[in-house]
Amino acid sequence: MADPVPTRTGSVSSSSTAEHAGDSTVAKAQTHEATTTQEPDLEKVVSEKPSIHHPSQFPDGGTQAWLAVAGGFACLFVSFGWINAIGIFQAYYETVLLSSYSPSTIAWIISLETFFMFLGGPIIGKLYDHYGPRWILLTGSFLHVFGLMMASLSTEYYQILLSQGVCSPIGASMIFYPAMSVVLSWFFKRRAMALGIMASGSSLGGVIWPIMVQRLIPIIGYGWTIRVCAFVILAMMIFANLTVRSRLPPHPQPFAIMDFVRPLQSIPFALLTFGAFCIFFGLFQPFGYVQLSALAIGMDANLASYVIPILNALSIPGRILPGYLGDKVGRFNVQIAMCYLCGILVLALWLPAQGNAPILVFAALYGFASGAFVSIIPAIVAQLVDIRKIGVSTGAMFACISVAALIGNPIAGQLLSKDDGKFTYLQIMCGVFICFGTTMTVASKAATGKLFEKF
Repeated sequence: MADPVPTRTGSVSSSSTAEHAGDSTVAKAQTHEATTTQEPDLEKVVSEKPSIHHPSQFPDGGTQAWLAVAGGFACLFVSFGWINAIGIFQAYYETVLLSSYSPSTIAWIISLETFFMFLGGPIIGKLYDHYGPRWILLTGSFLHVFGLMMASLSTEYYQILLSQGVCSPIGASMIFYPAMSVVLSWFFKRRAMALGIMASGSSLGGVIWPIMVQRLIPIIGYGWTIRVCAFVILAMMIFANLTVRSRLPPHPQPFAIMDFVRPLQSIPFALLTFGAFCIFFGLFQPFGYVQLSALAIGMDANLASYVIPILNALSIPGRILPGYLGDKVGRFNVQIAMCYLCGILVLALWLPAQGNAPILVFAALYGFASGAFVSIIPAIVAQLVDIRKIGVSTGAMFACISVAALIGNPIAGQLLSKDDGKFTYLQIMCGVFICFGTTMTVASKAATGKLFEKF
């Protein structure tokens, strides 16, 4: 009878061993299950790393970012800055080089230069989105310099029209758009300020180029003056080509004609573009006519020659300070305020001006207020569109603006003729178009659903 006990003990022991083995198997299974369930979590964590297009990934500073701004400053100096100063050639062509042609015929050179500067926006923007800035900048540098070199050798109207009115501005356009898009890729929170610093290059160019041309022509002649300007542009573009680099890789996609139209299908973007068209139609008329209006009311010619430099000089802080403020209180908000101020200054100060003091005060205040438009509008576009499509979107907007640039001067000239050489009709047109365009900008902000917000 003693035999069953060991048997039971062995049975219990075997059972216990089996139990432990089972527990060990279960534990291993649970460990394996836990391991297998953790692996997807690790993959999920890796996959949730923010995209380079996410706002948190914009450096908003650093050596390469500020070098891009410096290079962009040089690009705006030689492109938009040169366009700001082309009016200086109108008088020279009328009195010396093309004196046998009418002023309206000569004005087509100036109008085409502004038109081609903006017209290429959608195509250049598409090329930028596909291939980045490098080859566009190199090609633009060559065309801008080559066009001016050919202009320096030109003696006939058609030669100047093709070289200075077509070739050079196409090159300037290929310099302007990539520089603007590159700076947008480096900054998010301080985007408007960075664009303002870059855009101040166009204002400085608007001050320096006219003085440089006026001083050099009597000393070295027209041909060498244009060549010296071309060499300065070449030197600045060497620096720009070395520093203007995008943070974002190219985003090639199949070509589709709808890519140029699709941005305008967005109601806020379409309203903003229409508003920019109307603002631009009136905004830059004072740059061409305020000096003439000053002479018409009896200002001394020597003093009147400083009106445009004053206007351009004050637009330098006008491009930087509103951009800085826009990053703090909203870019739409600052753009709307500054553009309404421009319209009010035209109607309340330039229109009734009858002395030197009102004209000079208008030039200073208007230069500051109008400076905000060029620096802030690209930052607003970047708020409304995918950053990967920023090139074609800003290009589509500026292509629409190019039409305003093309027809603005001829219409202004017709208004002067209808008003017997007076400026009243022209001044009213400027003020009304600026205020109406600004109202369309308000409508654009309202369409985003953020009318009363910082945006």
